[in-house]
Amino acid sequence: MPADLPLSVWPTAQRNARSQRKGRYVEISGHHPAKMLPAIAQRAIATYTTPGDLVLDPMAGIGSTLVEAVHLGRDALGVEYEPEWADLAKANLAFARSNGATGHGEVVCGDARHLGTVVDPAVRGLVALVLTSPPYGPSLHGRVTARPGQGITKSHARLLRPDGVVAMTVRPWWHNGQLVDLPGALVRVGEASGLVLYERNVALLAGLRDERLVPRSSFFALEQVRKARAAGVPRLVTAHEDFLVFRLARTVGDRTGTATRQRGAK
Repeated sequence: MPADLPLSVWPTAQRNARSQRKGRYVEISGHHPAKMLPAIAQRAIATYTTPGDLVLDPMAGIGSTLVEAVHLGRDALGVEYEPEWADLAKANLAFARSNGATGHGEVVCGDARHLGTVVDPAVRGLVALVLTSPPYGPSLHGRVTARPGQGITKSHARLLRPDGVVAMTVRPWWHNGQLVDLPGALVRVGEASGLVLYERNVALLAGLRDERLVPRSSFFALEQVRKARAAGVPRLVTAHEDFLVFRLARTVGDRTGTATRQRGAK
């Protein structure tokens, strides 16, 4: 097997989330309940962009995408709805610059459902990668109101350059005892917006040790599983996130998705 064969399973939790952020983010960053693992952002940015490219996160949170982008020599633009987290993302970008990051980063406080009025029109058609982790429910993160599929991909195609990529980490979530297939819903939203699913990868939330998975679950995820089991509902802790990768339909030659190439498929 060739050494450079791309893999669809990303070992992104070989270290726990706290150690991934230690010395790289301001200490209070851990207060946000729905953070993307830095290793996932690193892997995505290194895979789908080159130094000097522009990376956009329309739901920036504490700025994980932005921090990892500027450390990798990319420029980064984030949009965050809540002022508290927008200020924290700015603090994390400043911290990254003080620690030698060479890219430029900026955070705008606003509603990503209206990117056209929030983001500087000068970046239209320049974004190489839209990378985000949408909010999707208290069963995963504890304090997040779910809006499955709302405003996640429809506006991005206007900002993407022709060969740009839209990528997101997403998991199914539990609602009233039922498992909601949010990854599948977002695939449909993306394709309805003129995007084509290009890859569907697995980003591990557990470490790999030989043939065993080492749990790295968050407090919020563990608490939801404990509550479910106490209520007599069998449930396991999620050990991975789907990592969905879309391209503009015209760049892969098929708006219907039949030209989709998944990572590792030949």
